[in-house]
Amino acid sequence: MQLNHTHDVNTRSWLESAHAPGTDFPIQNLPFGVFRRKGSGEAFRGGVAIGDQVIDLAAIARDNAVSGPAAQAANACAGDALNDFLAMGPAAWRALRHALFDLLKAGASGPGVSALRASLVPQAEVEHRLPTRIGDYTDFYTSIHHARNVGRVMRPDDPLTSNFQWIPIAYHGRASSVVISGTAFRRPMGQAMPPGASAPVYGACKRLDYELEMGFYVGPGNAMGEPIPMAEAEQHIFGMCLLNDWSARDHQFWEMAPLGPFLGKNFCTTVSPWIVSMEALAPYRVPFAHPADEPQPLAYLDSAANTERGGVDVQLEVQLESREHRTRGVAPDRLSATSFRHQYWTIAQMLTQHTVGGCNLQPGDLLGTGTISGPTASEAGAIVELSVGGTRAVPLPGIGGERRFLEDGDTVILRGWCEKPGAARIGFGESRGEVLPAVG
Repeated sequence: MQLNHTHDVNTRSWLESAHAPGTDFPIQNLPFGVFRRKGSGEAFRGGVAIGDQVIDLAAIARDNAVSGPAAQAANACAGDALNDFLAMGPAAWRALRHALFDLLKAGASGPGVSALRASLVPQAEVEHRLPTRIGDYTDFYTSIHHARNVGRVMRPDDPLTSNFQWIPIAYHGRASSVVISGTAFRRPMGQAMPPGASAPVYGACKRLDYELEMGFYVGPGNAMGEPIPMAEAEQHIFGMCLLNDWSARDHQFWEMAPLGPFLGKNFCTTVSPWIVSMEALAPYRVPFAHPADEPQPLAYLDSAANTERGGVDVQLEVQLESREHRTRGVAPDRLSATSFRHQYWTIAQMLTQHTVGGCNLQPGDLLGTGTISGPTASEAGAIVELSVGGTRAVPLPGIGGERRFLEDGDTVILRGWCEKPGAARIGFGESRGEVLPAVG
């Protein structure tokens, strides 16, 4: 994705809220999602965020606000999921985003602008659903800092597995339990081995955790048996979101012998409603490289483009809002902050690795990046890291409290944004989920 006129930091919109200080959704962003008015019987349909409004893409298509390839793309967004749009590929994605950008620019006029104005729905008045029908969900494990931190809890003498620096590791998650931001979920029941015990016990999770991640959505798929090479990988990636892969650590650590995560991970995964396109993220691409004294990627996981700008510099933070925060009207406590640029493997490498054995990805599939942790203790992307396996209290200054793991009533909020001099600040909104008591 090359820089173009849609990234010009000086371009302004006729919609004042699109350039309000700190907005996640300036004209340079234009992320995609699926929405309807709250409490209505309306059909869900595709939308694009701009300032504090949502562009109704079904209305754009119906009223012929755009033409040519952009109109075909808008029609593909008029239903209750974006799979058909994602399947169309980069040319269609670009055509619609550019057409909307041109209609939103300050000074734009004509029937298309009038139709777009009429399509706007305030964000405060909408509800969201998952932006795609997720056929499959795969979660990677690609932060070397997270791997070492958690590895020290599970295997103090050998924290990093021997394959981590050679291959993007992943497990197949449960697509049915991926939910949209704002959806509460039950603390899971399961089996765990208490410290020092000789037999496992069944009960509610005692070590509930969050994981600060990003997700990315597959565009055009690939035929079974036909891998996607690195040189083509990003043509198959539409965009990125925030993702919280909730984890029952006591259940997870017991069941991960010898296979991978199962019940410890399959009870809930929360995603943010908006997908920020890879084109919008172009100004924030950064070089990628493994340290010179560490194993270098094998040839099939390497490319000049990936080395030059395979990383993405997304600023990320985790906040915790307990029931007490809400009762007392206190702002959530910030637990940690980091950047996605620290990830040990890129999204292109993850996608290529996913297909190298012949696996066929489909439009709308969701891939998680794995927990995102930075090199310092304050950049940990999970509470199991911050609390060192529950041995240290994590302070909540706002209420004078502390946590070692999550409690019922806790809400975890993930936020992400990109900013730097000479480029427009763009954001992802938030991923929010509340823990409800277990049942069973």
